[in-house]
Amino acid sequence: MKLAFSLFLLMLVGMVHEVGCAAPTARAAVSDDVRELIEAARGAPAALCACAARSVHNHWGWAEAPASLLGPSFNRRPREHERLSDEDLRYLLNSLDTPDPCVRELAVRLVASVDREEVVAGLLQRLTSPDSALRMTAAFGLGIAEPRRAIDPLVAATRDDASGVRANAVWALGRIEDARATTPAITLLSDRSAMVREAAAGTLGHLEARSAAPNLERLLKEDRVADVRRTAAWALAQIEEDDAIPDLTTAMQKDADATVREMCAWAIGNLDRGRSATAALLSAGKRDADEDVRETAVWALGEHGDESTAKGLGEILESDRSSEVRSTAAWAIGQLSVDTAPKGLITALSDKEAKVRLTAAWALGEIEDRSALPALRAALARETSKQVSKALMRALIHSGEPAERLTALLDSQDPEVRKTAIRGIAGSATMDPWPWPMPRPRPFP
Repeated sequence: MKLAFSLFLLMLVGMVHEVGCAAPTARAAVSDDVRELIEAARGAPAALCACAARSVHNHWGWAEAPASLLGPSFNRRPREHERLSDEDLRYLLNSLDTPDPCVRELAVRLVASVDREEVVAGLLQRLTSPDSALRMTAAFGLGIAEPRRAIDPLVAATRDDASGVRANAVWALGRIEDARATTPAITLLSDRSAMVREAAAGTLGHLEARSAAPNLERLLKEDRVADVRRTAAWALAQIEEDDAIPDLTTAMQKDADATVREMCAWAIGNLDRGRSATAALLSAGKRDADEDVRETAVWALGEHGDESTAKGLGEILESDRSSEVRSTAAWAIGQLSVDTAPKGLITALSDKEAKVRLTAAWALGEIEDRSALPALRAALARETSKQVSKALMRALIHSGEPAERLTALLDSQDPEVRKTAIRGIAGSATMDPWPWPMPRPRPFP
């Protein structure tokens, strides 16, 4: 039962979200994690099961179903006006002192979310406990609570003998975002524990500490742990360190870990462009063995907006085996200020994947190339997806399709096509009849 409680607690604190967003290096283990989690759920108490279920509640805010297998008492989410009583707070704080790791973990997450002075005082008291596990828990709770009066005690905790305490303390300082954390965080970049180095790099990124740039660049080049290098790349982008582009470019080209290369591509995309970086991004978009690296590289090219990359992006659009990469390449071309559509963008109107055709049509509408009108007409005549058809209509109108040709579309059986044609004839060339085709979310540590 203790194993079931512990694993269910992991679900409560977000394990399922982590599984859904697993880094590429963990993809193979995802299905095993899910199976282990479900097996641990067997026989768990209803109260704990309800907490776990609520932790993975749909993040778009859908309402709870009216009936639940757990019973009516667990069928609603707590109302915002409901608060923990003084007795509840004392109970949770006292629960931190028990040796059971599951109880501690659950108690600290519940109590630290309460904005009360006695909570902060209780966590600070435990930050100096002889028990290193309790000190680690207290530092974690202070990171959730984010009290400014905890900064000096947390700075002191960054020198703790236990690596878990040091990691949680510097992480908490990053959440509080006070400049006093900069020096201890830089010091911890040389810590013997990879967990601590990664937490310190993340904190320096959140603090936007420009003074840490040389140390972060060293970490990116020399650290033996991929997660540390990846977070260092992220932090360099957060502090907007343009001088780090050569090191980021080298790592994007040569690092053995795909997640590091992907983060470097993302970081370059968020920094000022340079010709050498643009060439490296285009090369990564064409040649990297990892799909996510290629996609992020072409996304970065779209962010930079360098018109000279249009031909290369068109080639990627024609040849890449991944529909995600092709779709993002089409989006990137649409971000460029070019007058003529590259050949690959026209070819993409016949792509086997609807999302690629959709993004290609959007990009052609952005470019407004009149020479693309015949290809757009042919694509519209054979298109079976209503959403792509509307995108093609938009592209035709933006590209200057004559009103007399749009008139023929008034006989369409699709009311949306007729509506779009009417708007085009009326000169509503700015209409956008479908969602903005942004690429997938970018990587974060």
